[in-house]
Amino acid sequence: MPVAVAFNARPKGRSAILAAMEWARVHETSVLVLHVQDTGVTGTAGLPADDASVESVREQVAAITADLTDPSTPQWQVISLTSAGDVASALLEMVRAHDVDVLVVGSQKRSELGKYLAGRTVQRVLLDSPVPVLVVKSSLKA
Repeated sequence: MPVAVAFNARPKGRSAILAAMEWARVHETSVLVLHVQDTGVTGTAGLPADDASVESVREQVAAITADLTDPSTPQWQVISLTSAGDVASALLEMVRAHDVDVLVVGSQKRSELGKYLAGRTVQRVLLDSPVPVLVVKSSLKA
């Protein structure tokens, strides 16, 4: 079964992608890059993300994985959905739909207020995920 990684364009996302690639290499599997396009528009949840958004994610992941020189670098693909503000539910829906072994998410050091305001998606994923979640901490700043 593949490993899934929640895409994030910030440094924590890069750390998560690299960790997912390593997990997949060690376990001889592939990587599903889960991309949620948050439209913020009611009624758009669960639709495919627009082509430009998906292509941008592909390019960013390709740039990250280009630095990997190991010949056994895993195959990867982008899986995407739209969300109307509930990114955690969209991520969990993709995890369930694609029968993954583990979900990798990026995190970063936050202040107490930052933990309260920005940690809700990761917290929901941790609490509601049907598979184990690997949280990768990034020490890089956005």
